[in-house]
Amino acid sequence: MSTSTFRAAVVRTPGGPDSIEIIDVPLAEPGPGEVRIEIAAASVNPVDLAVADGFFHALGVIDQPERTGLGWDFAGTVVARGHGVDLPVGTRVAGLVPGFDRDFGTYAEQLLVPAADLAVVPDGLDLIAASTVPLNGLTAAQIVDLLGDAPAGGDRLLVTGAAGAVGGYVVSLAQDRGWRVTGLARAADEEFVRGLGADFTTGAEPGWDAVVDAAVLQEQALGLVRDGGRFVGVRPNAAPAAERGISVAVVEVRPDGRRLSDLLARTASGGLPARVHAVMPLERAADAHRAMAKGGVRGRYVLRP
Repeated sequence: MSTSTFRAAVVRTPGGPDSIEIIDVPLAEPGPGEVRIEIAAASVNPVDLAVADGFFHALGVIDQPERTGLGWDFAGTVVARGHGVDLPVGTRVAGLVPGFDRDFGTYAEQLLVPAADLAVVPDGLDLIAASTVPLNGLTAAQIVDLLGDAPAGGDRLLVTGAAGAVGGYVVSLAQDRGWRVTGLARAADEEFVRGLGADFTTGAEPGWDAVVDAAVLQEQALGLVRDGGRFVGVRPNAAPAAERGISVAVVEVRPDGRRLSDLLARTASGGLPARVHAVMPLERAADAHRAMAKGGVRGRYVLRP
């Protein structure tokens, strides 16, 4: 990398993994309240595959005339800071870059972000593992906020996709709010789900007090909620229509440095699982997308610039 540019993975005309390009981007200095991060790791998430495939372009959510950046979460080291930032250069941090319509992402060597959105990575947690926490951990934490505390006499929660990245976090975090959690997943995932302290099932009947639909089953999952119960989905702008007095909410993840600090601390202590499947160099981003698209992988592919 020269001193004036850095490498980043983008798509110009989305069309799946083959449309991912590594380009050189001009280096910029952080403005007030910003820091520049040297990225050590960026995790690959299903949303990245959908961006590269053109799913969100087709919906009109993305309108980038030149290129669209890939990647939502990251971990790395502060290498420059703008006015008003207290974080010292050299601090290890992790964070989340939200939103679809942007020409930059975390699949890159460098990144400018608001310092307020960042969390310091605990000494006991390596940056590869830390990079897998922000998007999925914050999504799950904000789902649990939408769900709220378990009401007396109505605390039976079903989590679909309970062995997935978001679902696994929800299974853990919802128990803190008094919910009796059952995870819905494949039979091969029973040990993992029970290891999180939940009950387990491979098939669910209707009548649950609440359902968190991490598997994006949508109307099928809504049908499992009892009359007057609660449903929380994970697909923004695609909430199933409310019925039978059910309260329906959908998470739209946002950065939260304070909450992320807690999630990272719990990951470092073993309270939440760190789920890294494999580490690959940035230039193999397309290969990581192809491998993830085959399915069956519970941990995350992590790109290392």
